[in-house]
Amino acid sequence: MTEAFTLLRPWWLLALPLLALLAWRAAHRAAPLGDWVKVVEPHLMAALQARGAVRPGRRSSQGLLVAAAALLTLGLAGPAVERRDVAGFRNLDAAIIALDLSRSVAEGGRLGEARALAQAVAEAAGTKAVAVIAYAGDAYLVATPTTDRDALSTILFALDGATVPDRGSHPARALALARRTLAEGAVVTGDVVLVSDGGGLDETASREAAALREEGHRLHTVLVTDPALPPEAPRPDGTGLTRLAALGGGAAGSLDAPGPVLAAISETVARHLAEGGYAVLAWRDLGRWLAGLALLPVLLLFRRSA
Repeated sequence: MTEAFTLLRPWWLLALPLLALLAWRAAHRAAPLGDWVKVVEPHLMAALQARGAVRPGRRSSQGLLVAAAALLTLGLAGPAVERRDVAGFRNLDAAIIALDLSRSVAEGGRLGEARALAQAVAEAAGTKAVAVIAYAGDAYLVATPTTDRDALSTILFALDGATVPDRGSHPARALALARRTLAEGAVVTGDVVLVSDGGGLDETASREAAALREEGHRLHTVLVTDPALPPEAPRPDGTGLTRLAALGGGAAGSLDAPGPVLAAISETVARHLAEGGYAVLAWRDLGRWLAGLALLPVLLLFRRSA
């Protein structure tokens, strides 16, 4: 809806058209006395009316029932406003950037752009803590979760092909380290961004991506391509990275089109907590009050006429 207002259970709004249809049918087809005029013989009904034993029904009761049902439906839809203290839950949300520094990336011509993209991810994270993992043949935590963007920028732009001494490309190790870092920080819903050319993707990496999703986190991927690669160099695996992001419940992008990933990272803490099943921490549900207001028209149905 908006940054400060949302519907926690919007599917309940689908009941409103059905409710409107039932209200229209009741208003146009129901008689003032309900079905009594159909089951009582006309001459007997006339006699009862002459004796004053019949009082006409009130159509207003139908409107009260519709109003009560509408208020109850809107309450079940869960209108909610963002809690003022939601910033206090930012330690429950974090982002980890896993930067591929294998030879195919580090010795290519786009390492600088990859580091700039990592910096853009950190900026998009807003107030969230951000950590950085550098990996090649092994993975290392080069920056623990921090909100100091200046220090993070210094670390990012110091990374090069000599940072990780282990040759090869094993993204599964980077994802496993990201999982451990999120667990040690007691992060309940985090984002992991894998910036890579897709080298080294295997079943282990797929299992790590699925495990991140099961633990309430999201895995996003950013494809690094280099048109200047020699013919004998491994080709970037964009399809594999897209599949990995799908397994991790995140977005896939590239250096040339990082929009989907940056948009996902820039979600507010409240939005992200709600997606992770922690909506009660981030949003104040007003639905109970609307459901309570539904009792007022119901009570009016029990009033006694003079």
